[in-house]
Amino acid sequence: MSAHGHVDLGHTVAGWTGTTLALLGVTGAGLAVCAAWTPGVWLGLALVGAAGLVTWLLHLAGWGKPSGPRPVSEWDWRTRDAAARTGHAHCLGCRVTVASRERCSPFPGTRRP
Repeated sequence: MSAHGHVDLGHTVAGWTGTTLALLGVTGAGLAVCAAWTPGVWLGLALVGAAGLVTWLLHLAGWGKPSGPRPVSEWDWRTRDAAARTGHAHCLGCRVTVASRERCSPFPGTRRP
């Protein structure tokens, strides 16, 4: 048994990628502050922003997870989320994207694939 008990912590490709990119960006910005290199601070902060965007795009591509617990069979971090195509009910990122798909649909009330 792990220190957290038998729970789904949500380790996903989107989560690991976003966390790694954000950590690199914050580290780079911190080093640039220590070196008094202003462009490096902005580059590091830009990487942190890119980490958020990359995480969101990976989530929409099915490499994230919906809110709440998942079945034990889907706990592996390499498991793709099949429900990501239609959007998760309580996910802000999915709601924004699915709403834009519905607005762009040639047939009102239907979603584009």
